[in-house]
Amino acid sequence: MEDALKPDSVEESDAQRENTEEEVPAVSEPTKLIRIASMTRAMLDEARQAPLDEGGRERLATVHAKSVEALSEVLSPDLQDEFNEIMIPLNTENASESELRVAQAQLIGWLEGLFHGIQASLWSQQMAAQNQFQEMQKRALAPPQGQKDDSSGLYL
Repeated sequence: MEDALKPDSVEESDAQRENTEEEVPAVSEPTKLIRIASMTRAMLDEARQAPLDEGGRERLATVHAKSVEALSEVLSPDLQDEFNEIMIPLNTENASESELRVAQAQLIGWLEGLFHGIQASLWSQQMAAQNQFQEMQKRALAPPQGQKDDSSGLYL
């Protein structure tokens, strides 16, 4: 019975072990990412409500630049590459109101896409774990292979 499955341990394949060892989390600080996204969304909503004067545009451009910089600190290298390819640098000194709104909307859109990707990944992992658990239950309930059941089911 040395080969019996133990509910507390699941053996990983060699490929799974290699992936686990080499995997870098996509987001190192999820709570920071969520705070940045919430702040960026609030700023975009505020910028849509009223026209911005020169001081408001400068402030929004500065906060946008700092948000982009903070995001690069929490993203994995592959997400940083994607982010840098997609995001067009914003001229913080002479940015018009519409340029700022577009830049903020682009940032929010990318972050929402990232969140949806993370949710899909978590859902996929949850489904895989559930399938693995169901398979373990089936194996636990099935009679051991190689043993013949000579009993007829009668008590006598």
